[in-house]
Amino acid sequence: MIQATITEEQKNQLHFERYNHPHPHVQKKMEVLYLKSIKSNLSHELICEIAGVTPNTMRAYLKQFNQGGVEKLKEINFYQPESELKKHTCSIEKYLQNNPPATIAEASYMIEKLTGVKRGLTQTGIFIKSLGVKLRKVGTIPAKALDEAKKKNKKNF
Repeated sequence: MIQATITEEQKNQLHFERYNHPHPHVQKKMEVLYLKSIKSNLSHELICEIAGVTPNTMRAYLKQFNQGGVEKLKEINFYQPESELKKHTCSIEKYLQNNPPATIAEASYMIEKLTGVKRGLTQTGIFIKSLGVKLRKVGTIPAKALDEAKKKNKKNF
């Protein structure tokens, strides 16, 4: 069982932050440690049941507290993977500004040719939107039909 030595000042800070911190994930961390600070002999199982966390989560919170105190608990570290295209942002942006693609598929092909990184249409669209590059609006202009052809074949025209 991991133990945490919580001072009276830290206990007051935990009590304040468990309702006043802007992020609910941090509030839950503060709640768990505040419950631990109230009675050190309170079982971890009971604290987990009251706070609605698993025992592994509670152990992680206690380890964080032991490493850096209340300030360490305030850190929010969610896993956010970065795209391989992030390294090539400047070159892609310049290329797409000079050669705007008509479609996402064309943009995907251009990016693959430029960087060697192949991405699907959805990922390419999200990446292009993050760059602020606008796709060209492309439309067709109907050609004028020949008068003779109209007269001969009225069904098609």
